[in-house]
Amino acid sequence: MEPKKNPQLDLRRNSLLYFFVGMTLVLLMAYLALEWKTYYKADSWDVSQRVDEELIEDATILKIKIPDPPKPKIQAPPKIEIAENDEDITETFIEPNDVNQDSKVADIEDVAVAEEEITEEIPIVLVENAPVFPGCENEKTEEDKRDCFQAMVQKHIRKNFRYPDPAKEMGLQGRVSIMFTIEKDGSIDNVRLRGPHKSLEEEAARIISKLPTMKPGQQRGVPVKVSYSLPITFKLN
Repeated sequence: MEPKKNPQLDLRRNSLLYFFVGMTLVLLMAYLALEWKTYYKADSWDVSQRVDEELIEDATILKIKIPDPPKPKIQAPPKIEIAENDEDITETFIEPNDVNQDSKVADIEDVAVAEEEITEEIPIVLVENAPVFPGCENEKTEEDKRDCFQAMVQKHIRKNFRYPDPAKEMGLQGRVSIMFTIEKDGSIDNVRLRGPHKSLEEEAARIISKLPTMKPGQQRGVPVKVSYSLPITFKLN
């Protein structure tokens, strides 16, 4: 059976060839468009090519005249006028305040020296003569008396120590810091306490209140107030 159409008239016969030819023409036109260059005949507008390599700036130098500093003012010396000696001038006599050399100087034995009163508290480590706890009178040196004082205070605490019942029930324990003053008459006063609970502080105050009267401390031979501090530790077994 013969085909109905003429093969010579079929448009799809050379379609691939036409496609490559068209693509080649399009690429060629695009290349020419990108590489196309034009040049101006005159270069009068290209001012940048006519700039000199070295630019010399013509700086104008201005000379400014500074005014002279002001001259110091010299005051004229005071004019001294000589008065005529017509009137009699009475000069005032000033009596000297010098000590009379004929006065008798008192003897050193007759001069009374006022004793300086020491009112503030002195720590036991700084006082010249520390307070003496009863039973430490026979110690010879000052250092031995201080050591005996501390030993007797610790012995007094151990003897009178009693754990408070409320503190036991609540399981309270800790350290109470104590500071007290040994007065000029040897009595105990001005007790200050700081502890973890009031019941422990009250027990520490009770122990300190039972301290005996001591021989007071002395500074330059004068009885003075002496401060002493120590801790009492409350610990449950």
